[in-house]
Amino acid sequence: MAKYLIYFNQQWVGDHTEEWFRSRAPLAMAVVDEMKAAGVYVFAGGLEEDVETAFFADATSGTLLFTDGPFAETKEFLGGLTIVDVADEEAARMWAGKVAEACGWPQEVRRFGPVPQSRG
Repeated sequence: MAKYLIYFNQQWVGDHTEEWFRSRAPLAMAVVDEMKAAGVYVFAGGLEEDVETAFFADATSGTLLFTDGPFAETKEFLGGLTIVDVADEEAARMWAGKVAEACGWPQEVRRFGPVPQSRG
């Protein structure tokens, strides 16, 4: 089994009416329920659209520093994500397709790297 990240940038969503967004919610929840029933669901959720509520932590100077706002000023930002634990890339593609169809906008997929082994 391998974990895959299925995600979208908020800018990929496009302009739609409130009614359109409400019509997508049951479709998206049905895919989440299907993932849970299949035993592949790890997590799914959308992020707050106001990036000004973001903050970041930086310890590269040797001192931990917290700063309000996004790390970098950018026109694109992460809108939401889903994590699935599936047998192979084919299964990840299938779930990404279901998410894309339900949400109505594109999804990008990336496989997580191996988890480092603890020395304990």
